Amino acid sequence: MGEKQNVMNGNVRDIVIVTSTRADWGLLSPVAKSLQSCGNVRVSIVATNMHLDESRGMTVNEIRDDGFEPVALVPMAYASDSEVDTAVAMGEHLADMSRTLGRLRPDLLLILGDRFEMLAVASAATMLHIPIAHISGGEITMGAIDDNIRHAISKLSAIHFATTEQHRRRLVAMGEQPDRVLNTGALGVWNMLHAPIMRREELEASIGFNIDRTTLLVTYHPATNDAESPALRFGALLEALDRHKDCKVIITYPNNDPNSAEIIAMIKAYQARRGAEVLAVPSLGALRYRSALHYVSAVVGNSSSGVVEVPSAGVPVVNIGMRQQGRTASEAVIHCGDDADAIDAAITMALTPEAKTRARLTPNPYQHDDTAEMIADCLAECDIATLLPKRFYDI
Repeated sequence: MGEKQNVMNGNVRDIVIVTSTRADWGLLSPVAKSLQSCGNVRVSIVATNMHLDESRGMTVNEIRDDGFEPVALVPMAYASDSEVDTAVAMGEHLADMSRTLGRLRPDLLLILGDRFEMLAVASAATMLHIPIAHISGGEITMGAIDDNIRHAISKLSAIHFATTEQHRRRLVAMGEQPDRVLNTGALGVWNMLHAPIMRREELEASIGFNIDRTTLLVTYHPATNDAESPALRFGALLEALDRHKDCKVIITYPNNDPNSAEIIAMIKAYQARRGAEVLAVPSLGALRYRSALHYVSAVVGNSSSGVVEVPSAGVPVVNIGMRQQGRTASEAVIHCGDDADAIDAAITMALTPEAKTRARLTPNPYQHDDTAEMIADCLAECDIATLLPKRFYDI
């Protein structure tokens, strides 16, 4: 990745991190903090999309709580959450991010994942000749349009931080230079192993909800490549949860993907129907979410978090449907179909002592002990002058 560079003549490299959701900031935060300690780096945060949405918890405040005041706030506006309006919002976001990055002109841009707004960010940076470092390329999630977006971002990026060796090899097969593709493991797993958590009593007081030995933590997002209605799929999950009346439920809102508004309405109705046995929250935030994983009985839904980092908490995971199809997963993750019977059976299995033991003892393929440090060191030390233009690597 280039020889280590010393700070000379007061030269400092400007690195901008763009974050758009509660989830990606929880992953990016340790990298931002590590970069702060590098003598040759000035790190800045640009917050956008769901961070600035009051209906989803206004999570820009989590960035501030971590000690970072964003240098720019770039809202995204939607007429609705339809596919057409999402595509239009992407176009407008490309214009807004072009102006923002054109003003900041960083030496290097760091982004994570596969969300649609990040494709607009990466496109803007590409046109401005700003090298991109990308986290989580090479992964596969056949059930969501995110799969296409992730690969597109990879081809726009110059440095890659892959979460497994298989993902690293895929990026090289896509024509990325092998010396610019690192297997760092997953940041979510690093957080699980290193970041602090709240005591159960603190967490319960913070959320106003008692967590017992049968509490389920549920997160469900629309599977954007699924031809079936997300509301129908989510209704099956709620029916399955109703078959476990002895289980309390903490359920978080979905991301603002197309058709998410209907799911949020169903969550609110479900909480109203079941009363004190259900807690519905727009966002737990990184600390409370990470803490809850140590006290709940199982995680249920279709988020990437359930597949990637939750196994390192040693808690059983039920992964529903096609959204994460193709993604590398721990052998302890319980995969099931979309119908209520399949989900019910998977939850029943997750609550068994055998599933709990397996979750605790099965290795997580995303685990690497020094993920955050590897990423920060590479960003601080790489030879930026050699990153552009990109060259295609032929196998």
